[in-house]
Amino acid sequence: MKIAFLVIGKTTDKNLIILQDDYQNRLKHYINFEYIVIPELRNTKSLNENDQKEKEADLILKSIDNNDEVILLDEKGKEFTSVGFAQFIEKKILSSYKRMVFVVGGPYGFSQRIYERAGSKISLSSMTFSHQMIRLIFTEQLYRAFTILKGEPYHHE
Repeated sequence: MKIAFLVIGKTTDKNLIILQDDYQNRLKHYINFEYIVIPELRNTKSLNENDQKEKEADLILKSIDNNDEVILLDEKGKEFTSVGFAQFIEKKILSSYKRMVFVVGGPYGFSQRIYERAGSKISLSSMTFSHQMIRLIFTEQLYRAFTILKGEPYHHE
């Protein structure tokens, strides 16, 4: 199993990059992890919200395979505790998929085509975080999930 984390636009905050890189490196001890950045769309002033979501959808769909398990990070998704998220990850790892792809959309979310392609939607919180911060939060929670599954002392109940 491989886990890919697909995001639109790069992180520009150096402090967030350092922390995110740290968790990505930690994840390599548990799983084949891939961080994929789709460049932000340029010249979006002439695009309405729906057109922008559709152009981003084209780029997202080019980055995923037909047999990938696609999981959207979406405010309307299912919320988990950290232990519940670890159990979710464990079930997905035991499935027949070779790659699990977690996707963070652009500033307006996802087009309907992406919702239709996804197998699951999860929410990391009912609060709203910046797209740059959610990347760090997700990679930390993914790392936490693996430490929970391995019975390591990182997570305390």
